[in-house]
Amino acid sequence: MSEIVEGAGGIAEGALVGRAVEPNRGANSEDAAAPSETCSNCGAIASGTYCSNCGQKLHVHRTLSAIGHDLMHGVLHLDGKLFKTLPLLAFKPGKLTRRYIEGERAKFVSPMAMFLFSVFAMFAVFQMVGLSVPWDLRETVNFDAASEEIRAQGAREAEELRARIEAMPQGDPERQKAEQQLQLLEGFLQSGEEETPADKSGFDESAAAQAEFDLRDLEESFSLTGNKTFDQGFLKKWRENPGLMLYKLQANGYKFSWLLIPLSIPFVWLLFAWRREFKAYDHAVFVTYSLSFMSLLFIMVSLIGVSPVGIGWAFAILAIAAPIHLYKHLRHSYGLSRLSTLWRFVLLNFFVLIVVLLFMQALLLLGAF
Repeated sequence: MSEIVEGAGGIAEGALVGRAVEPNRGANSEDAAAPSETCSNCGAIASGTYCSNCGQKLHVHRTLSAIGHDLMHGVLHLDGKLFKTLPLLAFKPGKLTRRYIEGERAKFVSPMAMFLFSVFAMFAVFQMVGLSVPWDLRETVNFDAASEEIRAQGAREAEELRARIEAMPQGDPERQKAEQQLQLLEGFLQSGEEETPADKSGFDESAAAQAEFDLRDLEESFSLTGNKTFDQGFLKKWRENPGLMLYKLQANGYKFSWLLIPLSIPFVWLLFAWRREFKAYDHAVFVTYSLSFMSLLFIMVSLIGVSPVGIGWAFAILAIAAPIHLYKHLRHSYGLSRLSTLWRFVLLNFFVLIVVLLFMQALLLLGAF
């Protein structure tokens, strides 16, 4: 229940942050019939509902109901532009991007506001459905329970083999194969039951020694920053408290998700380096809207994954929707032919892998502090 409450709070926080990015864009500026008033914010003389100088509402409320109205308006409404932007983002992303770049900006949620809202909502939904890293890894791995489960499964298979052998005639080649399988399986089960604590201790010591050797080898070859002292300290933190480091990795992914935008823009620019009609701003809008859609897609996939429909359908939707949307978005945002879009699409998928690797390395570096 607490995860659901925290998730709902995260969604509301994301909407309010998105609202803060563009507080009053697209709102009616003036009402000619209203009398002139002095703006409480900048002191300018203005008429209508909003100040023509700074954009603040002329009539300032100081009631609890006004706070409730602002909260609901900020979370659910976003000036009504959210309901205009979402359908285009989902089904006609190229048209949305092109219209926004060409100047229709008061009609739609800005790329950054959309990105902030979708990222906050994504991590909130992940929290609600239980997609989060474990804090204590020792509680998540129970080798004894796994061993008991394997042994029970082996016993069931042995019973099934005995029943099959009894039903087969003497001299049947299949019966001989089944008897050999049963002999091997019984030997495995018997060896496990007769294993003494000393044997287990010896095995554990051998495994620990091998793990320590592998860890030393990893420490010698590991290089995150090129500074050996820093890298050794980073590995020491992971050894001492891996659960905390995983939690910091998730938290940094949430806080620094905006890094995906500046990391992605240069790679998109490379696809159009000789096309001077496309500016860096165009690439930024394309990247930000694309990341916003992918965040919303991950929300839908995670909800489908925990529903009775199952995780198989969730992965199928992700595998089909993500590349199709990216292809359509790329083609219609830049007005490309099918062939021009296809080779850029292939390269862009390769660039996506590079960006993800760079982002993960940045998160690891940030997690060291």
